[in-house]
Amino acid sequence: MRRRLVTVFLVPLVAVLLVLGGAYAWSAARSIQQEHISELLGDVAYFVTSARQALRSGSPDLVAGEAERYYELYGTRVLVVDRSGSLWASGGEQPVVLDENTKAQIQLALAGRRSELPEPALPWALTDSVMVEPVLENGDAIGAVVVTASIDVARETILEQWALLLGGAVLATSIGVVVVFRLATWVLRPIRRVDAAMEAIERGDVEARIADETGPPELRSMILIFNRMAEEIERMMARQQEFALNASHELRNPLNALLVRVEYLATGLDSDWSRDVEETREEGRRMTRILDTLLNLARSSERGAAEEVVDVAEVVSDRAEAWRQSASRAGISLVVEGDEGVQTETDRTILESALDAVIDNAVKFSPSGTRVVLAVADSTDSAEIIVRDHGPGVGADELAHLTERFWRSPRNRSTPGSGLGLAIATDLLTSIGGGLRVESPDGGGLAVHLRLPKGGTS
Repeated sequence: MRRRLVTVFLVPLVAVLLVLGGAYAWSAARSIQQEHISELLGDVAYFVTSARQALRSGSPDLVAGEAERYYELYGTRVLVVDRSGSLWASGGEQPVVLDENTKAQIQLALAGRRSELPEPALPWALTDSVMVEPVLENGDAIGAVVVTASIDVARETILEQWALLLGGAVLATSIGVVVVFRLATWVLRPIRRVDAAMEAIERGDVEARIADETGPPELRSMILIFNRMAEEIERMMARQQEFALNASHELRNPLNALLVRVEYLATGLDSDWSRDVEETREEGRRMTRILDTLLNLARSSERGAAEEVVDVAEVVSDRAEAWRQSASRAGISLVVEGDEGVQTETDRTILESALDAVIDNAVKFSPSGTRVVLAVADSTDSAEIIVRDHGPGVGADELAHLTERFWRSPRNRSTPGSGLGLAIATDLLTSIGGGLRVESPDGGGLAVHLRLPKGGTS
């Protein structure tokens, strides 16, 4: 974002500097060239007067001496031609060689016409200035004065002006960069504080707040709103934790009383009921583990149960056995297949709860006389449990909605349920770093894949 802010501010600044600087540079170059031409016109007028007197008296020395001194002082060559166009007097020791353009201007001057002034040009395109002025006597041209001036001084002056202008532009740009960076920092500092606070809240630090009072008024208002929102989130989470804590604590007493009553009833039953009593005890112990997880979750705002090395195939077999009687009453058989000895480091209670939700969903929607297959697959970095049923399934366009809360297929509205089973399983698996995927296999029904990361196990 800093880069975009700097670009937004600097591009117009540089564009304005280029436009104004370019206009000023060209104006300065024109002004210096016009000043040079004005000085040259004054010198030409002076030598025209001297040449008129020399031509009238027939003595070239009258103008030659001045032309010589002028050349020595300024390096500007002055030539005087007579009525025939022949060189009559000159300043400087070097031989005079006139180009075709100068000869043409001399002919125009002898015809009584003045030469045109040089057009302004860029410094590197400038050439020596040549001015040809007729020497008139009673309206007739009796000769011409040719002044050839070097443009080096004017060129150097222009380049000096441009160098100063460039230095000023660089200085202005540097100041602009500093100002823009400080402005961007001033604007972005509160936003960075908001980002840091949001990351802290995402990590579980619901007490994170922003104390930054700098920045634009709009951002300060946003910070106040954010702090109020964070406080409201903290209050809501506190209420939820308190509810979970109270609910799980209150459920422990009736659960313990229920387990005691089961033990009491078991003393009066014969050995034929031993298996049912043991399964009831195991379900009671599992309910106790779930309540412990809720208590730890409420106390620490994190997943409470410690991770342990879990035999996935064993968990699948245990849960299949726990659901076998319920499935048999619905005319459905549970079959366990796949790899054995697949281990992963995870939360057993959460895994069992997620698997129960998926098995419950499969049994609920499978027709009588079919079977539900629970398979375990092993891979390098994950373990997978596949729960395959042969129920009515769903259309391809409905697969993505199966893990949404309270969503139910229109064709299954008459089946009891709340539409939360797969959504809860997805949330539980996500909390332990896993995931849930649903697909429609060939032959109908659904195949629910529960993926578990291997963690530190092999």
